[in-house]
Amino acid sequence: MTKRTAYLNARLLDPANQMDIVGDLLVENGKITDFGPGTFKAGMLSPNQTVDCSGLCLSPGLFDIRVQVREPGEEHKESIATASEAAAAGGVTAMCCLPNTHPVIDDVSVLEFIARRAREIKSVKLFCYGTLTRGLEGQELTEMALLSETGALAFTDGVKAVHDPLVLRRALSYARTFDLLIVQHPEDERLVDDGVMNEGEVATRLGLPGIPAVAEVMAIERDLRILSLTGGRYHAAHVSTAAAIDAIRKAKRDGYDVTCDTAPHYFALNETAVGDYRTFAKVSPPLRDETDRRAVVEGLADGTIDIIASDHAPHDEDSKRLPFVQAEFGIIGLETLLPLTLELYHNGDMSLLDALAKVTSKPADLLGCPFGRLERGAPADLLIFDPDKPRQIDETTFRSKSKNSPFDMRPVQGVVRRTVVEGRTIYEAEA
Repeated sequence: MTKRTAYLNARLLDPANQMDIVGDLLVENGKITDFGPGTFKAGMLSPNQTVDCSGLCLSPGLFDIRVQVREPGEEHKESIATASEAAAAGGVTAMCCLPNTHPVIDDVSVLEFIARRAREIKSVKLFCYGTLTRGLEGQELTEMALLSETGALAFTDGVKAVHDPLVLRRALSYARTFDLLIVQHPEDERLVDDGVMNEGEVATRLGLPGIPAVAEVMAIERDLRILSLTGGRYHAAHVSTAAAIDAIRKAKRDGYDVTCDTAPHYFALNETAVGDYRTFAKVSPPLRDETDRRAVVEGLADGTIDIIASDHAPHDEDSKRLPFVQAEFGIIGLETLLPLTLELYHNGDMSLLDALAKVTSKPADLLGCPFGRLERGAPADLLIFDPDKPRQIDETTFRSKSKNSPFDMRPVQGVVRRTVVEGRTIYEAEA
């Protein structure tokens, strides 16, 4: 029996095709079959269910390409189930998890375990990165081709950089043979040393060891030099400095196959958010100064930065409620990804379609996934949201098992009303 759902009177947004129209959308058996103005005229087939979207936007669901789900190994911080609940509440219909689980994703068996758990939960689509090196030790390459055949979308050592230039050269050369993407956490380890926040006046005042901004651009420039030897596809994760963005901008002009992403905290906050040793603002790379924050916004606006990812890194209270130097790096972000991305639109930095593209079609294109678009025959992975409704972020409402967010009580605009995966409603806000 055909199951039809009609979404009526929505503002249909498709960033990939720059579509912004008011109309209806029909879903049949988990796929988009038709959309546009006047789709449901008198005499058409009756749907099983209708959803009135008057005054709301309907877009492809968000695709978050940088998430730590903590399962297997650290389920006390997060699990696939709780991460999926948080993602659904945040309008995320697909996410890609980093490989720094316990055990790490350097073996087919771990990939298969995560895929099986995701199928059991039947919620958000969950994909994985494979590790670039065995055990995340930065020395021996993994069987990238085999992991790719099993479902790994790209390869990275997660929150660690590959520091050995010879290992990175071999990785890029090998990956090029199979057209695989290499994702790098760009930091020079010797310059980072024992730093815990951005090097500068604030760190000096607080008496905290700093991480210089040049640690990021030096790593990226080195990697680009290696890329010039090997060719291949290179992606820099969570860029945070003006110099790094300039280096990537130049590399793109020079024809390198290079992309990058950033996270909302790098355009929504600067180093002053650390305040008086606020560990919820301790991230890697660290929050930078206001000049770098503005450069991130400009990089997003001009297309140098391709993608926005939440960089969701859940931690329990015992890991964060410590002296700043000892506290873990990382914040949660799945449930704040949409409203913080919409700040770029509300502040006039980007159009609504261009901002949404950074969290829908652009990440899907990067990782070769057939979604992120409103197209006939495409999976009905949908987000219905109110882009203008004001509210305050409230960590007590988070579905995530962890609460380590620096955005608690921040005023924002944008509310998720419904999240749909292949025609199934996996989240619906209370009226």
